Amino acid sequence: MSWIDKRDEMHGQLRKLNKAIPEVTKAFAGVSASVKTDGALDVKTKELIAVAIAVADSCEPCVNFHIEVLIKAGGSREALGMAVQMGGGPALMYAAKAMDCFDALSETLGVATG
Repeated sequence: MSWIDKRDEMHGQLRKLNKAIPEVTKAFAGVSASVKTDGALDVKTKELIAVAIAVADSCEPCVNFHIEVLIKAGGSREALGMAVQMGGGPALMYAAKAMDCFDALSETLGVATG
């Protein structure tokens, strides 16, 4: 299936979801609209962030949606390099935090760490 077909399928699925739970999707649309305006960050920068998160989280529909918006905002493929780096970086950082938690709880519980 092409990316265009996937995009069209995603839009159809979202239309069905909008009909099923309109109050939720309307609220989400409000959040989306409020963050997609220029502020300290312009829309292109915000979409670069969204693409990086979508790639790092392996969310294909998110990639499809945000790549389209990024292209329309004048963005480039450059965001993908950061997305690749961030896919590994957060896990490394959180593992260090988790190790601190493990060590602290092990000490509290009187269990030797190894």
